[in-house]
Amino acid sequence: MSKFNYNAPAELYPSRRFAKSSQNLYRRFGTATGAIQHLMEELPSVALAGSFLEVDENRYDGAAIRRLYESQDYPLPRRAKAA
Repeated sequence: MSKFNYNAPAELYPSRRFAKSSQNLYRRFGTATGAIQHLMEELPSVALAGSFLEVDENRYDGAAIRRLYESQDYPLPRRAKAA
């Protein structure tokens, strides 16, 4: 995961199983940090399975997204999800 650009634009494709509507199947973010934060803090944790993030033409699955979020390089404070 070294050299990941958290400031690069990103596209988030949440798991179809947990997207509440067809509008939620795809979302573009100004930064990868925003996309990661949205998935990890706003969506149910089970949504991580089946979701992927595309940054700089590279795709990251749910496990990779979790590692990016938990990395010491992640630039934002982490917060607990609402139950």
